[in-house]
Amino acid sequence: MRLAPLFVLTCAIVAAQPRYDLLLKGGHVIDPRNNMNRPMDVAITGNRIARVAPSIASSEAKKVVDVKGLYVTPGLVDIHVHVYATTGQKGAYSGDNSVFPDGFTFRSGVTTVVDAGSSGWRNFADFKDRVIDRSKTRVLAMLNIVGHGMGGKAVEQRPVDMDAAATANVAKRYPETIVAIKTAHFASPEWVAVDTAVEAAKAANLPVMVDFGPAFPTRTYRSLVLEHLRPGDISTHLYGGPHSIINDEGKVLPYLFEARKRGVLFDVGHGGGSFFFNDAIPSMRQGFTPDTISTDLHIFSMNNAMKDMATTMSKILSMGAPLADVIRMSTVSAATAMKRPELGHLSEGAVADVAVLRVDKGQFGYLDVRNARFTGTQKITCELTVRNGAVVWDLNGRAGEDWQTFYAKPENRRPEKQY
Repeated sequence: MRLAPLFVLTCAIVAAQPRYDLLLKGGHVIDPRNNMNRPMDVAITGNRIARVAPSIASSEAKKVVDVKGLYVTPGLVDIHVHVYATTGQKGAYSGDNSVFPDGFTFRSGVTTVVDAGSSGWRNFADFKDRVIDRSKTRVLAMLNIVGHGMGGKAVEQRPVDMDAAATANVAKRYPETIVAIKTAHFASPEWVAVDTAVEAAKAANLPVMVDFGPAFPTRTYRSLVLEHLRPGDISTHLYGGPHSIINDEGKVLPYLFEARKRGVLFDVGHGGGSFFFNDAIPSMRQGFTPDTISTDLHIFSMNNAMKDMATTMSKILSMGAPLADVIRMSTVSAATAMKRPELGHLSEGAVADVAVLRVDKGQFGYLDVRNARFTGTQKITCELTVRNGAVVWDLNGRAGEDWQTFYAKPENRRPEKQY
């Protein structure tokens, strides 16, 4: 039977159409979830990873971006930020101390952030409306055990506002967004903040992140990580805060290795006051590295030593961690810690969140929070970020088209000029 000419023509047109919307070609893929660390092309269709392969023909894609000489990784996941902005609360992370995420994420390759307890069960809905639902960045949240969240020092010291049942109920009401319970800044000798947070986390089947306040004889950091935290719970501010992880002989405190064997996770949480080279460098050299890299982004850290996610990752890289490990700490390990297995990898079918990074070699100065300087030999810069299949950051116009070629096309010509 002879096929109708129109049917044959239609089939030929369909066959000639590109299969992919975007092709990142010629890069070196690092995808720790899939044990991938080699040159590969990455193809995207719609908002999903369509294919990762050694060589994908450019003719198969509508747009091709040359990323030769660059590293292609999953979109970065920063699990400690403060982005509950616009409430007008002075001096509070549930207000003026927070920043809008989109101005700080994509330019560093970050596609997902986790707000670390800026809101509690009383004001989470307001945070969701003001910021989470309006951001291009994927914003997840830890719910503070304090009902009013991080409303300032006095607000955060009130055990009467620490309600495990109410916190768990709100967490269970928003399972797509709330990923952990947070306690921070508690400055009294009781364990009420930590233990109530753990109680809420058990009820909601979530991990806890603890920003440990000042230590007391009855409340020590050793007891926190060995007795109060569970496997999968997270201690943030690994290289800073009120406690040191290095003893007087310059050795990592032995109980930290024991805590890691128990399954406690350790997060960088750089921030404006929580990263000291005299903790970080000795511990890195002794093999006690972070489980996750995070910025603790807020108004005090963004223009000081921390700067951004790429700078924070560069510090860990320059202190001796292999690049693949730095990417793991910033992608799949962070996603796993937040129980979000759908994030942090480039598996076919996964959401198309991608970072394209450049690693420069040279002499680069890095600061800690006391302005102590460390000279590193490597620096990470984000060249291009893809969020949900769309290019949202393009440092050097790699996804653009030469202007002369672009304007030579009839569909792109400007209307008749008026003088």
